[in-house]
Amino acid sequence: MPSIYKKMEISENNNIKKEHVSSARGCCFVDTSNPQNPNVNQQNCCKLSTFNWLADYSDSISSEIYIAEIRFKNGRKGFYSFGEELELKEGEIVAVEASPGHDIGIVSILGDAVNLQMKRKGVDPETAELKKIYRHARTSDIEKWFEAMKLENSTMYKTRVFAIDLGLQMKINDVEYQGDKTKAIFYYTADERVDFRQLIRKLADSFRIRIEMKQIGVRQEAAKLGGIGPCGRELCCSSWMSSFSSVSTSSARLQQLSLNPQKLAGQCGKLKCCLNYETDSYVDALKEFPDSKTILKTKKGPAAYQKTDVFKRLMWYSYTEEAGSLLAIPVDKVKEIMNVNDKGKLVNDLESFAEKEDIHSNSESPDGFDVVSYQ
Repeated sequence: MPSIYKKMEISENNNIKKEHVSSARGCCFVDTSNPQNPNVNQQNCCKLSTFNWLADYSDSISSEIYIAEIRFKNGRKGFYSFGEELELKEGEIVAVEASPGHDIGIVSILGDAVNLQMKRKGVDPETAELKKIYRHARTSDIEKWFEAMKLENSTMYKTRVFAIDLGLQMKINDVEYQGDKTKAIFYYTADERVDFRQLIRKLADSFRIRIEMKQIGVRQEAAKLGGIGPCGRELCCSSWMSSFSSVSTSSARLQQLSLNPQKLAGQCGKLKCCLNYETDSYVDALKEFPDSKTILKTKKGPAAYQKTDVFKRLMWYSYTEEAGSLLAIPVDKVKEIMNVNDKGKLVNDLESFAEKEDIHSNSESPDGFDVVSYQ
């Protein structure tokens, strides 16, 4: 997204009348000519935005919850309290308490969903010291906010030059100015501990602002920078995901994927988040499959398991003396063979249990085997 706004008209009552703009802060705006929705941004293009699935649920308790989740640049969020006299709407631009001064953010969640979000993130509304929402953002607040955004790219490039000149082994990924232009957060990644005290002094002298350095991981870096994944779509972490979940190689094993790091790793270098999307479906489907370690005993010889097609419900076996050939056998047939073996008996062969309609022989499979499949 372009980082600078092309055209904007703001009325005296702080409504954005015409808007043909977008920002690098992970959000874009819509035409808010409707007087009932002033300063409401288009949530469906926000990085790491949150969907309030309780928005249409009406409950008297909701009116007593005076806590809102506020989203800032990209995925930075926080919980803020507000007074009963302040009426807020999701997507509205507000001025919130900061240290020092104030910041400008966008309301992402209100009502009952806030309690669930706080519970998920381990925040106790009774004991947590929440900062406050001061007011709806004024025209002057938004204008200063836009001015601060314009400084972020140039500040990031200069900071990278400073880090290189100082010989620091760190990468400056992003810069986020506070809404009142008195403070900036510098996000960086580094493999080892970095002494950036000299860099902070240089930044403070150069930009005349308060400096906060925040180290992030490679997954958070990918979410901030964005990109196109191997699927051809925008990275999930920079478009719609609201949180990160740990991904392990067990998810790949469940889906019968080859453990190839080059194919399983995303642009961040870690395992792809999408490996988790279908894991639960595979776990449920595999509950009906027999133990793959069991050897099938036939009069033609023992046969060992090779691979599985989970959703076609096929298990591939090969005779130990003919490892170059594979036979695709339905799960029910495999269980039938195992029941016969458990009684101390042998079946004649596996070919009589395999799918027989269409026979393919001597064709090369992705695993390098010669396939004899009966479908």
